[in-house]
Amino acid sequence: MNAQPTAAAAGTIDVGGDLTVNRLGFGAMRITGPGIWGEPPSRDQAIATLRRVVELGVNFIDTADSYGPDVSETLIAEALYPYPDDLVIATKGGLVRPGPNRWEANGRPEHLREACEGSLRRLRLEQIPLYQFHRPDPAVPLAESVGAIAELKNEGKIRHVGISNVSESQLREAQQVVPIVSVQNRYNASDRRSESLIDLCEQEQLVFLPWAPVQESGKNPAVVAAARRHGVTQHQIVLAWLLAISPQILPIPGTGSPQHAEENIAAAAIELDPDEVDAISKGALPDTRLSRLSWLSRLSWLSWPGWLGWLGWRDEFRSAPSSSSRNTATSTWGE
Repeated sequence: MNAQPTAAAAGTIDVGGDLTVNRLGFGAMRITGPGIWGEPPSRDQAIATLRRVVELGVNFIDTADSYGPDVSETLIAEALYPYPDDLVIATKGGLVRPGPNRWEANGRPEHLREACEGSLRRLRLEQIPLYQFHRPDPAVPLAESVGAIAELKNEGKIRHVGISNVSESQLREAQQVVPIVSVQNRYNASDRRSESLIDLCEQEQLVFLPWAPVQESGKNPAVVAAARRHGVTQHQIVLAWLLAISPQILPIPGTGSPQHAEENIAAAAIELDPDEVDAISKGALPDTRLSRLSWLSRLSWLSWPGWLGWLGWRDEFRSAPSSSSRNTATSTWGE
């Protein structure tokens, strides 16, 4: 039986230039109750999930004060404090919860200060490694909201600042106020509306955190086909695809189950070939005729020069994927 892969198989990425983490993280939204509200059905299982992901090399955990609310952050501290030296905890503020499955923006500076200080207490941290503005509030100028977070950074309560659920113009506005090191938007094999922001993150060495990374994976026929070929789940294929298409993407799949967490982390070891990556990016199965031509062209690999040349090309593809491999279609963004 093969050993359980760890998050280290995904390689590493720098957050803010000084925090190096494995490039497969964990999203802690699902360790709460139904509707992301209240306590989880099994507190012991939630704690076991958090401990298992860290055992398997995950050293980037994404959460928010609104998950529960407060429940996710409290569980993280209960399960993992005192924290491993290399663990980076990212949290967010800017959404409030009037009830299950309900999310309302609150970008008032006084609220963000209160939210950040509450996160510090619950997480038992003196400084939050990455604090993200959860969503722009239409009732509050973005510069005021981000300005409040900048003040908290200046006070030493925040190390790095990220922004979530934004357009490119909103990112640019935030960057005028404080350095931004990460963007967290919805992105997966079926929802590609943040494509241009991934290109921007590549150009400026920002981290892109895709939320809902595995949702609707079955809608992409190339995902279904690749899962069948590799004998793995569709969710694992999508995670492997996210790792392949850009070195700036840090997937953060979430779950409340240790077993499901193991399955997600195992995706770091799945090697998709370039044709599979391209087919998933295009959202459809490759043309059969082109696939046959591609196979015939690979007969040259049987010679040592051809084989070594292909290995070099494949390594280059993995280390520096271009945005041309992604579907560049855009549409109006919305959460």
